[in-house]
Formats: sequence, structure tokens, C-alpha cells
Amino acid sequence: MFKGILLEQGEGGKTIASLKDIDDAALPEGDVRVAVSWSSLNYKDALAITGRSPIVRKWPMVPGIDFAGTVEQSTHPLWKVGDPVVLTGFGVGEGHWGGLAQRAQVKGDWLVGLPAGLDAKHAMAVGTAGFTAMLCVMALERHGLQPGDGEVLVTGASGGVGSVAVALLARLGYRVVASTGRLEETDYLKSLGAESVIDRATLSAPGRPLAKERWAGVVDSVGSHTLVNACAATRENGAVAACGLAQGMDFPATVAPFILRGVTLYGINSVTVARAPREAAWARIVRDMPMDLLDRITQVVPLADVITVAPRFIDGQVRGRLVVDTSVV
Repeated sequence: MFKGILLEQGEGGKTIASLKDIDDAALPEGDVRVAVSWSSLNYKDALAITGRSPIVRKWPMVPGIDFAGTVEQSTHPLWKVGDPVVLTGFGVGEGHWGGLAQRAQVKGDWLVGLPAGLDAKHAMAVGTAGFTAMLCVMALERHGLQPGDGEVLVTGASGGVGSVAVALLARLGYRVVASTGRLEETDYLKSLGAESVIDRATLSAPGRPLAKERWAGVVDSVGSHTLVNACAATRENGAVAACGLAQGMDFPATVAPFILRGVTLYGINSVTVARAPREAAWARIVRDMPMDLLDRITQVVPLADVITVAPRFIDGQVRGRLVVDTSVV
């Protein structure tokens, strides 16, 4: 028996979220069982818990798209009892029970070893959001972006992906401009390394097909008009890494930035990344993400508080990363 957040469907398809005692026999199929010590609350988790978006594909569901813990049982050749492991993505928390619980059972192919230099708590301070931010940075680097090339825009900067992206890019020497809807977080963002902070309102309304060239690169977790305007103001042969849809999943754009300026738009899918690039991204995080900044980005909440925090997360009232201590129920 273990504690976990369980999502069930009520009348009219309403999502009912509760903290419950769950029998081990209810765990889904998987060749590795993990004692989960830390998880995190992500935007997708909050949508699933509140039922504001059809994230859940199978009922009932334990949400939580990432977790870190220790192998309890394994029939997978890569993992043995006692191994510290991390999971992000692969549909956990959506179509397969996830990490907002004290125990998880998954396919061993989805796991990576806890990176040397990180404990489980810090691994979840990174979590899916930080892992995605690192993939964005690596995409811009592969494109050829270098620190002396000019300003790099990070949208949704006070959120999880944005906060880590700001810190990573600044640590690597880039001139970071942070866009946020919460200008009261300006000092926080500058403490992470942002050179300047702009109001998201300057990007979130419909704009022109092309704007004055400004950004050498962009990390966007917002989508919709914000992504369109970021592309429109990206410099010739610049690059944009898109990984989120906080404003919306629409893309009301023209081809102008792409065919007139040679702008490249990279789509970042962190869910099904293969093992080798997944491990490479985690290694880069250990190397390039300062632990003091990671602590500054992070807030810890007990598993018992996740359901009440989720609506605040969606409404933009939470900054940085929310790490979940599964032992506190």
C-alpha cells in the first residue's frame, strides 16, 4: 500500500482528484518498480489534476510526468534493486501512471540513471521543465548560436522552463532578455542572470508578419501570438526553439520570417527523446546549471498539497519549479 494522487472521472466527465491509499496490485504493467522519493508539479500535471485540459488518456490515473527514486524490483537488464533513477516523459501521468505517488511501475527503457552530481531532489528541481529547457539550449547551439551573437529572448521566463532557460543561457554567457507577465518578478529573473526584463504584453497581441530584427535566438514556452511575434523579430538566420503552449497551441503566423530572413523554428519534444541524447542533456545540466540558482528557482511542496496548488499553478501564481516531497502526506 502506498499514498498517491489518484484522478478519477465523475459525472459528466468531471475530474475528481484525491490523495488515496493505493494497493500495490493496482500498479500498471512495467518491468521496474521504483520507490519514488521526489516528484514535481508541471503545467501538464496541473492541467490533468484540475481537468482544465484533456491530458489524461486512461482512467483512473496517477498524474506526474516525472519522478526520481530508487529501484525496488526489476526484471530489466539495465536496472537492479537499489539503483537511483530518474524518469521524465514517455506519457507517464497521461497514459501510464506517473510520479505523484510514493511508488511507480514503468518500463525500464524509460529510465535513466540519476546523474552523478545530482541528488534526487535536485533532479526533480530540474525535472521535465529543466530537461526541456536544456534541449532548447542545445538546439540553439547546434544551429550555431554563440554568446556574442546578440540578445536571446526567453518567454514565459518566470515559469519552470523559462527560469531554467534564463539561468542556463546566462551561465553560458548569453545576453538574456526575459519576457514575463509578472513584472514583480524582475529582481528574481535578474538574479538568475537576465540582462533585462520585458512585459509579455509586448509580445502576446497579434503583430506584423515581420518586426524589427532583434533576437539572435529564442526559447519559447508560450506559443500562439507570442511565438509568432518572437519569430517575426528574430534576426536573419537566427533560430527559435519552441517547447510550450501556455498562451495557446495555435500559430497564427506567416512564412515571412522563414523565407525572407532564413529564421529556423525548432520544435522541442522532450517526451520521447532517445537514451543517448537524453543522457547527454542530463550531463549538460549537471555541468552548466549552478546548484545555487537551481535552489533559488525551487519551492518544495508536500504531496498532500499538490491538489490545492495545481489551480494556482495554471493561473500563473507560482514561479519557478515546484518540487514534490512524496514522503510528506
